[in-house]
Amino acid sequence: MMDFITGPLFALSLLIFVGGLGLRVILYIRGLDAKLERVAYNFHFSRSIPGALVSIGKWLIPGGTAGWRKQPVAAAAFFLLHVGAIFVPLFVLGHTVLLEDLTGISLPSLPGELADVLTIATLCGLVLLVARRLTSPALRQLNSCQDWLVLAVTILPFFTGLMASFDTASYDTWCILHVLSGELFLILAPFTKLSHIALYFMSRAQLGMDYAIKRGGATRGGAFPW
Repeated sequence: MMDFITGPLFALSLLIFVGGLGLRVILYIRGLDAKLERVAYNFHFSRSIPGALVSIGKWLIPGGTAGWRKQPVAAAAFFLLHVGAIFVPLFVLGHTVLLEDLTGISLPSLPGELADVLTIATLCGLVLLVARRLTSPALRQLNSCQDWLVLAVTILPFFTGLMASFDTASYDTWCILHVLSGELFLILAPFTKLSHIALYFMSRAQLGMDYAIKRGGATRGGAFPW
């Protein structure tokens, strides 16, 4: 079973993840309507590209935007979650071995203790996000079944991975659950709100371009004359 889920099933999951997110990016770009949204990106690269990069960059820095500074708890949860969510799946030793066996790509590995700390930080970030969703009246109205499914699918790989690290007596069971939950995450990502893994950068880039071109955000020297 382990050979199957770390071999063919992992390859299929990774293919769906990469191919599905790539398709979502293409559909996002093709879905921009020049007339409806008054897109002028192709004509003003000197403003649009810097605007996109600034928008993405500032939102990737804690406190880099007014939005983060106004919501310190949400910002802390976001960064706790995403730092671990990026580094642990990519650089944990077992994951790097699987990836190298499948693709030939060799990545450096995190020390086991650091991986455990990042996993715990990620779970803390998820708990904070759940608490915020439950306590904020505005967010409670927006909660849907898919939101809770996404949170559960995100929690499971980190929780089962941590248990595999600490509960050595049941290592095999936790390891199988960890691999299966991770592959479930990969398969569902393109079809759920987890697609923000890629679309986050697209939407932030679009907003940055809009502000830079239409509102003079890149130079503060006057908005584009619509």
